[in-house]
Formats: sequence, C-alpha cells, structure tokens
Amino acid sequence: MLYPPIEPYRQGTLDTGDGHQIYWELCGNPQGKPAVFLHGGPGSGCSPVHRQLFDPQRYNVLLFDQRGCGRSQPHASLENNTTWHLVSDIERLRTEVMGAEKWLVFGGSWGSTLALAYAETHVSHVSELVLRGIFGLRRAEIQWFYQEGASWLFPDRWEEYLAPIPESERGDLVAAYHKRLTGDDPAEQLRAAKAWSKWEDSTITLLPSPRHQQSHAADRAALAFARIENHYFVNAGFMEEGQLIRDAHKLRGVRGTIVQGRYDVCTPARTAWDLHRAWPEADFHLVPDAGHAFDEPGTLARLIGATDAYAR
Repeated sequence: MLYPPIEPYRQGTLDTGDGHQIYWELCGNPQGKPAVFLHGGPGSGCSPVHRQLFDPQRYNVLLFDQRGCGRSQPHASLENNTTWHLVSDIERLRTEVMGAEKWLVFGGSWGSTLALAYAETHVSHVSELVLRGIFGLRRAEIQWFYQEGASWLFPDRWEEYLAPIPESERGDLVAAYHKRLTGDDPAEQLRAAKAWSKWEDSTITLLPSPRHQQSHAADRAALAFARIENHYFVNAGFMEEGQLIRDAHKLRGVRGTIVQGRYDVCTPARTAWDLHRAWPEADFHLVPDAGHAFDEPGTLARLIGATDAYAR
C-alpha cells in the first residue's frame, strides 16, 4: 500500500537560535500539495518509509527530526526542548522552508499530540489533519502505559521494564526512570534507555513484530528516544491537563481523519474516542484488527486513503 521509496529533492538544517539544529527534508513534487509529517516518540526521528505515505506526484512533503533526535543536533538534548519549542519550529519550517500558506499536517502517536498542539495554535495554516494512534498526554494515559494497566496484558515484557528500578522506587516509574536517564552514570543511563525503549517497541503491534522490536535497539537511538520521551512525560507535555481535547473545538473548520487501532495498548482508543466526540466533523476510523503501529494493514490502508483523498 505504501508508495515507492523516494529520496529528498532538497534537505538542510534550521538553526533555532537557542542551541538546536533541526534536520529537515523535502520530498515529492515541488509543485504539489504542501504537507508536513510529524514523527512519534517524542525522540524517535523520521524514517525513509515515512516518505512513502504520500503520493510523490501530488504532494510536496516536509519531514524533519524534532529537537535532540535523529539527524538533529545536539543529540538527546533536553535543553530548550518542549512542545511549544517544537510548535515554533514547525511554524518556522512552514514559512522559511516550505513557503506555504496552508499545509496538511500528518502525525501519529506523539506526532498526533504535536499535530493537535500545532493545529490548535495555528489553525489558519492547517488545510487538513491526518492523525493516528491518538495520544493526549493526559495523566491517565501516562499512568496506563508506564505505571499500571498495560502491564496486565504484557507481564513478561513488564518485568524487563521494571528491572532497572529498585522496588522502593516503583511507586512512580516515570520519575524513577527520569532520575536514571538524566543521571551522571552513562552505563546506568543506557541500561534505563534500553529498558524504556524495549517496553514500547515490544508492545505497539497487535501481533509480535521483530522489526518493530528493533526500532530503538541501537544505543544512540535508545538514548535519544528514552531521554526525550521521559522528559516530556515527567513534565506533562508542558501542557495543562486535558488541554488538547478541551481545545479541539478550535478545529471545527478543519477537515480531518482520525485512525485508531482497536487494540492499541500504547495509546488506548479512549483518547481517540474523546477526540472524535470533541471534533465530530473529522472522519473517524476504529480499525478492528490493529494495535498502535502505523504500518499494520488496516491502519495503513486508512492512512493512505486519507492522504490520497486530500490530494484530490
């Protein structure tokens, strides 16, 4: 279902002015419909396969690695790294690199969080939203996946997630991981990063996927992913509780598509349903045979269907 692999026709870096260099690339047709792809994590970075979600003849797509991850520098940096720094980066990329008045915004998982934060802030510059695996970054969502909830479905994987944390600190696992991921011991940092990353990578698909389980296997990828993701979660996404669903009324004039796996353990369907209720104008797809990953067949078909439809 994916479009054939393509290479960027232009790439570069954005100097944020506060210590970060953001890698970006443009793909597809320079005269095509403007779009931006927002990757997950936070802290994952973009992959070449993400370019294949858009018809290269009809779209001009900007992809970028968010602060501290992928090809952006400095690596795994938490300084000046918040949701609102990223929203500002997206807006600068729109004006300084893409030069578009409006563009389609595509985001999955944390990318859906960032897409909502951007769209609710700059709604006049959003033509459409395509969102997958909806994550509102509410306290209950963090608690479900990182404290208690998903552990009932994956007790074997949960034991590996618990392993770096002493029993005396397991009452707040996100805080306990934060202590280690930002500590002075590189070996302890890496051990925590590997365990944090493996927990998510091994639970995101409905059926086991060795490829997904290796997504952040490399030391460098695991460290950026775990440090940045945990930093955002400790700080509640730098947002008020429930802010994104509360402010979804601002999207009423924007066309949109919401795609959610019924058996998504990482970002359970409750949040997608809450967004659907708050923004009923968007098309809503609850995929009956999918978990969290974007490339599970039922989810991917609806995502490609959405980008194809909006290209017309």
